[in-house]
Amino acid sequence: MTGTGWMRELGQTGISVSAITAGGSPLGSMPVLYGREVSADEGIRTVRAVLDSDIRTMDTANGYSDGESERRIGAGIAQAGGLPADVVVITKVGPKGRDYSGNRVRASVEESRSRLGLDRLPLVHLHDPEGHDFGELTASGGAVDALVRLKESGVVGSIGLAGGPVQEMARYLALGVFDALLVHNRWTLLDRSAGDLLDDAAARGLGLINAAVYGGGILTSPGSPAAARYGYRPAPPEVLDAVEAMRAVCARFGVDLTTAALRVDCSQAGQGRSRTVTVLTTPCTARGSSPCASRRSPSLLGDQGPVDRSRGVDVRLPRQGDQPRPCRRDRIRSVRPRARRPAHPRALPRLGPLA
Repeated sequence: MTGTGWMRELGQTGISVSAITAGGSPLGSMPVLYGREVSADEGIRTVRAVLDSDIRTMDTANGYSDGESERRIGAGIAQAGGLPADVVVITKVGPKGRDYSGNRVRASVEESRSRLGLDRLPLVHLHDPEGHDFGELTASGGAVDALVRLKESGVVGSIGLAGGPVQEMARYLALGVFDALLVHNRWTLLDRSAGDLLDDAAARGLGLINAAVYGGGILTSPGSPAAARYGYRPAPPEVLDAVEAMRAVCARFGVDLTTAALRVDCSQAGQGRSRTVTVLTTPCTARGSSPCASRRSPSLLGDQGPVDRSRGVDVRLPRQGDQPRPCRRDRIRSVRPRARRPAHPRALPRLGPLA
């Protein structure tokens, strides 16, 4: 990642992205994850609001709501008279059931092109490969090989890797074929487990993308259905307590925790760590994200202190048919904030490690 302003170069892809990207996962409506339905009209209006905002990058996936996210983004683009020249839409290939073959990857790209109304896709990620056999996906003619061939053909500009579990992502990263890396829920105020993986990717010259900076909702407004979940699953009491302690610190500085979580990530993006993907579900959030990114967050939350890079929460996006799985409490760690010059007479509550 190069550049410290609002627009930044994404690694060596040649793609310029805004510091905040509109995350499209809820646009097709995912009430189980986000706590409410999003109608087609609202989803399309949100896309239009993004196109009219300072946000110049959108992120979606073939598998979000069985393609409905891509359809609504495509409809919003069409209503706007086409995709503005400075806007980038990033998507991801995905399996159909258990089929994550090379043929499925090619079909996934064609589906995405049709839904989005785009002939060429600037960046396409291999999405959540951790639920499938590594040997099969990396075999000759398999999913990874198909993505490489699509890039060579020019249908796809660059290819990336998008997933959660850092150990599994490291195996794919070592293949040396990807241009970008997206991690989710593992570089937040609560979980720093992707630190070494991001460093490795940066050393390889990859563009770095940090998604789910709010941990799937827990760092958003209190009282919302998603605020009791981390990484799309119920959060244990220790994590909820840590969040409330952080919220109290933010209140003393007159900043809400949601803004702080976004601002800390954006400040790290300016230092080359990553760009930010934030979920936008309404037109007003699209208009409000840019100012939030520019506000100063309390240094007590960790942008001046050491970071605990423990393994963190074992999370992944639930698939259809999954059974609920609680978070592993013994694998959750939080930031241990320390301020050089405390701005408040009371010491910050120690938030970690959580056990």
